[in-house]
Amino acid sequence: MTLRVVIMGVAGCGKSSVGSALAARLGLPYRDGDDLHPAANVDKMRAGIALTDADRWPWLDAVADVLRSTAPVVIGCSALRRAYRDRLRAGAGGQVTFVHLAGSRDLIAARMAARRGHYMPLSLLDSQFAALEPPGPDEGITVDIGPPVAAIVAAVMTALKGRR
Repeated sequence: MTLRVVIMGVAGCGKSSVGSALAARLGLPYRDGDDLHPAANVDKMRAGIALTDADRWPWLDAVADVLRSTAPVVIGCSALRRAYRDRLRAGAGGQVTFVHLAGSRDLIAARMAARRGHYMPLSLLDSQFAALEPPGPDEGITVDIGPPVAAIVAAVMTALKGRR
């Protein structure tokens, strides 16, 4: 089985940190889905404007292309709604496991407020939580983002072994 892992969740949940650490542990490449957003999407988010589904579809297709062409791979992508995850699965060319990084709004807001150099403003966090449809057990796993990254990665590794 070719491993395709999407590290998902709202902005600021740790997709990049956990995704890159997990990929290193698995010996796989890591791609940050944020790097695949068209400039227009980045400009909207930087201006504090939430993306629409129409904005997201081409981006999700680009993420699915990475899943298809680079597998095995770990990629970070918010994948907030089941319809978005369905789109990723349809374009991935094989099974996709979603790892939902879940945490409280307060914890994530504090992390977003502390980070520098990212275009996603804290003002869009509530829209992210409003859009979030946590994945069902048929889609993947959910892990708590409270522990340190190494502990989160260890929990994901254990869950991935249980799914194979």
